[in-house]
Amino acid sequence: EVRLVESGGGFVQAGESLRLSCVVSGFALSGSDVKWARRGPGKGPEWVLSAGQGRFTITRDNAENTLWLQLNNLQPEDTGLYYCTSTSIGISGPGTQVTVSS
Repeated sequence: EVRLVESGGGFVQAGESLRLSCVVSGFALSGSDVKWARRGPGKGPEWVLSAGQGRFTITRDNAENTLWLQLNNLQPEDTGLYYCTSTSIGISGPGTQVTVSS
């Protein structure tokens, strides 16, 4: 079965960090176009790296078929549903919620 499953979200204070994971099943992460996106309350989807302005880092673990997202110095405007998605395969995971309090 082809699927993406995210985890690691939570409730944090401004300035704190989180590390999210996206486990890929049914196809190889290596060479794929799986990316991290997010959707804030009342906002449209956006690519996480562009939105992070240098605060976020993505790491690919091809051996574990897992895409990691390190979120540093989180701010209230980073609140939203973080999910991984593949445009070429046409799937997205259910996402994991990140809530940042000031």
